[in-house]
Amino acid sequence: MSDLTVDAAHAFLRAHTTGELRFDEHLRPIRYVIAPDGRLVAPVMVAMLQSVDTVLFVPECAEGAMEVQVTLVQFDEHSPDGALADRWRIHHGDPPDVNWAFLEIDAARHEGNVIDGETLTRPNPLAGDEAGLCREMNQAHADDLRRMCREYANINIEQPVMVAIDPLGLDVRGMFDVIRVPAVEPMPTADDARRVFQAMAEAASAAGAQD
Repeated sequence: MSDLTVDAAHAFLRAHTTGELRFDEHLRPIRYVIAPDGRLVAPVMVAMLQSVDTVLFVPECAEGAMEVQVTLVQFDEHSPDGALADRWRIHHGDPPDVNWAFLEIDAARHEGNVIDGETLTRPNPLAGDEAGLCREMNQAHADDLRRMCREYANINIEQPVMVAIDPLGLDVRGMFDVIRVPAVEPMPTADDARRVFQAMAEAASAAGAQD
């Protein structure tokens, strides 16, 4: 398996926060977030936790979807992991269920390739700087963020809120959903992120001026 193949699968998973979960003979929509250690997190039904066969289709169960074989591991919202439930709420609002789980990736199929789950469960090197970068963008660069959403995600959001960042891009919450703004180059450090943000904002502003 080439590194490029694995990187493409990882980027695809990172670019989404919604999917459909198949458990036994059922299929239900699900919204997830990615924890700093790379695991997926979501509120889940009891029946999902009890199933021995769970597959997450990203972004939906359709041709071309990524198929992710996952093992659900329940955690208590009032435990040290409870901050991840708050992370989910920041992205998606009120949860549809009171049960929380890690969706640990066992393996995935993407574009005809079968990929080991460990290679897709990548810690986020920006996790320690994430809150500060989001606060900085939301408080001081809201107009830039709005222009970046329009230019790089082709979506107009009146009041965008940046809720997450990783080296490949940022997640922005709009009125109804979370959208992905891909970075024009990798951002392995906070300084890189600020530099890339500035370049993207300037390019988006120039493009808007030409419209």
